[in-house]
Amino acid sequence: MDWDAHAVRQERRYRDGNSRLPGLPEDPDARQKQLVRMAMAAGAAGLCRLMQGRDAEARGWFARSAERYRESYEHAPPGSWGRPVGALKARVLAGDWAGAARDAGWVREAGSGDEDSPVARYAGALAAHILEDDAEAARLAASLRVGGSFPPAVAAALAALAAGDGDSYRDAAGLVLRSFEERDAYLEDVPVADTVLVLEALAARRGLAAGLESPLLPAR
Repeated sequence: MDWDAHAVRQERRYRDGNSRLPGLPEDPDARQKQLVRMAMAAGAAGLCRLMQGRDAEARGWFARSAERYRESYEHAPPGSWGRPVGALKARVLAGDWAGAARDAGWVREAGSGDEDSPVARYAGALAAHILEDDAEAARLAASLRVGGSFPPAVAAALAALAAGDGDSYRDAAGLVLRSFEERDAYLEDVPVADTVLVLEALAARRGLAAGLESPLLPAR
């Protein structure tokens, strides 16, 4: 993977989107769509820079991604819970725990923990972990393990973290990583196990990081 070339493409995509960003109130729908495209491009650029070991640049792109995801949400269609998920993941990947806590509060206020949508409850579970609310994280992780519509290994990892069970977390995180390694396609064509990176960051705060290694993760 030519990480630099791919990062440059995504950075250019972000800047091009910003130069053509529709205003408000002229066209709020076009604006929210453009904002989410920019958020995705910024997140992809951040992952590429992270894989290069250019952590400071990566943090800047993740911050942009989180901001654009949150900005896009106001005028997004109902049920667009992927955007709060994207914002929280980007804050965690940036190592911006203060920003993550602010966005976690916003995600909670939006009612993520009370929705039927698995993506909404995933957002709620991430928010609970960021806010170190183990009871709520455990409740939402348990709900994600019912019905089979959410990746079971991710739900198991979230549940294990809420319980402080390092062995179970390590097993579940390994399964999440394997699911990435067995994929044929990746979001924005960036072969990085971003969910594993987020889980490991949450686990590291508890002293439970599994220390996983893979071509889909930055070199340690």
